[in-house]
Amino acid sequence: MIELNNISVHIVGNKNRFEHLVKSKMPLELDESMKELMLKFFQNAFKADEYYHFYHASDLSMNEVFTYVTRIFENPESLHDESINLAQFLFDKSVHPKIKAGEFFTAYFQNCNYKGEIIDAIGLFKTENKDLFLKIRHDNYFFDLETDKGVNLNKLDKACFIYNTNKEDGYVLSIADKTNGTEAQFWTDEFLQVKQVEDEFYNTEKTMSVFKNYVEERMPEEFEMSRIDQADFLNRTMEFFQEHEEFETEAFSQQILQQPELIESFNNYKSEYELDTQEMLADHFGIAEKAVKKQTRHYKSIIKLDKNFHIYVHGDRSKIEQSEDSHGKFYKIYFEEES
Repeated sequence: MIELNNISVHIVGNKNRFEHLVKSKMPLELDESMKELMLKFFQNAFKADEYYHFYHASDLSMNEVFTYVTRIFENPESLHDESINLAQFLFDKSVHPKIKAGEFFTAYFQNCNYKGEIIDAIGLFKTENKDLFLKIRHDNYFFDLETDKGVNLNKLDKACFIYNTNKEDGYVLSIADKTNGTEAQFWTDEFLQVKQVEDEFYNTEKTMSVFKNYVEERMPEEFEMSRIDQADFLNRTMEFFQEHEEFETEAFSQQILQQPELIESFNNYKSEYELDTQEMLADHFGIAEKAVKKQTRHYKSIIKLDKNFHIYVHGDRSKIEQSEDSHGKFYKIYFEEES
C-alpha cells in the first residue's frame, strides 16, 4: 500500500506582482490520519493513463527539476533541502500575470504501483484557488456562524507524480492541471519541461486528433463536403477506434476514407503535420481505450444553424438530408420515435 513518508511545503508567489517566496524551515510533521487525508488529496488529481518524461533540448541533466528529484531519489533525507530548490525554481518561472500564488508541496512516497512495478515516487503539488467555507459554532444552545477560506480537498490545482523508473529517459511522470492556456503551459513547459511518452495512449490520442483536424480543416478545402459528410466521417472514425484493438494506417484508410483521392489527401496532410511538428505518427499501435474515451468530447458532431438550432449527429448518414427551397436552407431528419 502506498505510503507518504516526507513532505515539505512553501508558499510561491508571482514574481512580477512583487509577491514573495516564503520558505519553510522544517518539513511538515503529520500524524497518520492527516497522512491518509493528504494521500487521498494528492491521488485524486490523476485519472487518465497519460504519461510524460523530463526533457531538455540540449542535455537531460540541464533540466532543473530532473536534477533536483534525482538527488531526492538518491537520498530521500534531502527532500526538504531540494524542495527549497524546487520552490525557488518555480518562483523564478512564475512571471506571467495570470499565474496565481499558492502552496507548493514536495512529497516522497513509497510502495507506489506503476504498471505492476512497486517503486518509490516523488510528488510535486501546487494549490492556488481557495474556497469559502461556512463554520457553525455552538456553546450549549447558543449558535454562531463564521466563514473561512481554505483548500478544497477535491480540487488540487497542479500536480506531478514522478515514478523512480526509466531515469535514463527522464523518469515517468503523471501530470494534472486544472487550468488551461498559458497557466497550463507554464506548469508543464516552463517549470517541469516535459514531453509526453509516445506509448499507446499518446499514439491513439494524437492520431485521432490529427484526423479530426484533417476532416474539419483540409477536407472542405479540397472536396465538396457538407457538414453532414464531415459529421459522418467523424462518427465512423470514432466507431473504428471503439471497435478495434489495433490501429493500422492502411486498414483505417480503406475502411474510413475509402476513395483513393481522399486517402492521398490525408497522407499529404499527415506528411505536412509531421514536417511542421517534427513528430512522426505511428502506422501501427495498440488502441488505448482511455484515450478514445478522452477524445469523445472532441469528436461531438454538431451542426450549428444560425443562432436558433444545434443538430447533434451521432450516426446513420442516410437519416439526415440537406436541401433548399423558397423559404431558405433546411435539414430533413428521419426518426422512429421521440425520447
